[in-house]
Amino acid sequence: MSQNGQERDRRFGTAILVGQFVMPRGTAFATHWHPDHQLLCSEKGLLRIRSEHGTWLLPPSLALWIPAHVPHATASEGDAVMRGVFIDPESCPHIGWRDPTVVAVTPLLHALVVHLDRTDLTPEARSRAEPVLLDELRPVPVTSVAAPEPRDPRARAVAEALRARPADGRALAAYGGQVGASARTLARLFVAETGLGFGQWRERLRMQAALPYLVEGLPVEAVARRVGYASASSFTAAFHRVVGVTPRQYFPR
Repeated sequence: MSQNGQERDRRFGTAILVGQFVMPRGTAFATHWHPDHQLLCSEKGLLRIRSEHGTWLLPPSLALWIPAHVPHATASEGDAVMRGVFIDPESCPHIGWRDPTVVAVTPLLHALVVHLDRTDLTPEARSRAEPVLLDELRPVPVTSVAAPEPRDPRARAVAEALRARPADGRALAAYGGQVGASARTLARLFVAETGLGFGQWRERLRMQAALPYLVEGLPVEAVARRVGYASASSFTAAFHRVVGVTPRQYFPR
């Protein structure tokens, strides 16, 4: 049973496919945990997963392995469809990931998830398929795109303005008169309260803003302009620097 008291739908051997959840824009599941490992993936759209370890935005090409008992919250970015696979920790001791880990959703992994969602599989067929699913889990070097919110009201006002207009390229000094703090004070607040320099924080924010556009299939050039980059190449370089892979690797076509 998970912390929120919901019974697991069904259990067949190693992998437990909880099912498919249609998540209209704005749907969210509050922080909770599970006694099993969870493989969380998007069948359609973009999912946002938050934990104390970071924030991840998952398109259908990526999934997140969430170890047992790790608190996390899940929300949809736009309309999405979520799938979840729950795995008994005792059945996969060879997977020693203690922190949430991003894995690639290969065609085989996707097919296995769909296959194990069937209710007419024999125990023998299921016991053959489940180990293959575990063998197909391959980490990818995608990092968290968290842009923590500052606590100080002056820095928070800057953060809110940039969330509303991520393409705004003004320096911190331009906000000083609006929020009542010097550029030096604001820079110090961002480092102290988010752990990031202002430039790093804004870059992460821009990547967060870019991902929904990318999942919709907008050209990289158009996405770059919407989030404040002069060219596709400069945006791609920033994306790789922040996320760990290129937009094409994150959203393979």
